[in-house]
Amino acid sequence: MGNVEEVIVVGGGIGGLAATYGIAKLGKKVTVLEQAPEFGEVGAGLQVGPNGLRALDALGVLEEVYKLGVFPRRHVFMDALDGKELSAVQFGESFEKSFGYPYLVIHRSDLHSVLLKACQKLTNITFLTNHKLASIEELSNYVELRCENGEVLRGETVVGADGIHSVARQLVNPASKPVASRYVAYRFTVPMEEMTINIDWDEKLTWIGPGIHLVQYPVRHKSVINQVAVFKSNSYNEETGDWGSIDELREMFADCCPTMQESLKFVQEGFVSRLHDIEPLEKWSTNRVTLLGDGAHAMLQYLAQGACQALEDAVCLVEKLGANGSNVAKALNEYQQERIPRTAEIQRGARTWGEIKHAEDPATRLLRDTIMLNRSADDYTYLEWLYKERKLTSV
Repeated sequence: MGNVEEVIVVGGGIGGLAATYGIAKLGKKVTVLEQAPEFGEVGAGLQVGPNGLRALDALGVLEEVYKLGVFPRRHVFMDALDGKELSAVQFGESFEKSFGYPYLVIHRSDLHSVLLKACQKLTNITFLTNHKLASIEELSNYVELRCENGEVLRGETVVGADGIHSVARQLVNPASKPVASRYVAYRFTVPMEEMTINIDWDEKLTWIGPGIHLVQYPVRHKSVINQVAVFKSNSYNEETGDWGSIDELREMFADCCPTMQESLKFVQEGFVSRLHDIEPLEKWSTNRVTLLGDGAHAMLQYLAQGACQALEDAVCLVEKLGANGSNVAKALNEYQQERIPRTAEIQRGARTWGEIKHAEDPATRLLRDTIMLNRSADDYTYLEWLYKERKLTSV
């Protein structure tokens, strides 16, 4: 029999690398498997709320992240049809006083590179690329992982950070499958000098309308504007993947204000994804295997919490492994007990906020807009459940 690794992390994305770094800092030897030929991130911008920054601080990489991030002055909600401001969240001093950390936007690959460089400085981490997990089997003394390239690895502890289509999840929850939301997202970046619209780029904007929304904010020291156009596809087909075309996007956004029309001129350069989440799970862990990030709790992006929750997972997992010595099964159980209620609440909250944001019924839209217009920019009541520091539950 070959070597049995101490810890294997499946997936070298943001959550996987955060867990790898934290676990390695405990003194454990970690092997991280990445299916791609090299470690990197696809996609564009990423929002990191105070809870995500708190997790990055706990990992010890916050200073490097701050060097690459942009700190918006406000998050402004706009009516996509008439172009008027509906509401805003004021960042800055009062926000930081409430939550302990600011609000940051960053390019996904910039955050990923900070975590990767931190990992590369540690000698007890082994990186394996071109290792796509094919199957996983848990035995009494170790876990066996078979990769599509023919490699077989064995690990004492395995962390499945392998995304929404997680192979590791099939061991823990074989019935769990991605759930289509019928919404499509086109992500695209535009060089700042090409943006011809008159917008204050010290702000982050979310334009909302019936079955649609557009998010805009700057990244990379405000040299690039990240844009995400989301719409409900009326051509949704469960059997095929050819729904949500660019023509349908243009049709769905046809009634929007001139500023949005101008912003959407660049959309053909986009990176398209059909939006899925998974139903909240009741179990993440066996005695030797646990899940993290999208593998555990893939969520719709409407609360901008996907990466933040993966980072929270990583910090919690590291704490539990550190506190329980050689009793890995106890650590993994305490980890799932703490994280499942939190992430399930956010998964459900993201679905609800998507429905509110995309409301098509006129009465619902009127009610939503009235509430938004009547709240003040420094009223953080609706954000406390997401961003407030949470004391660890004693187990």
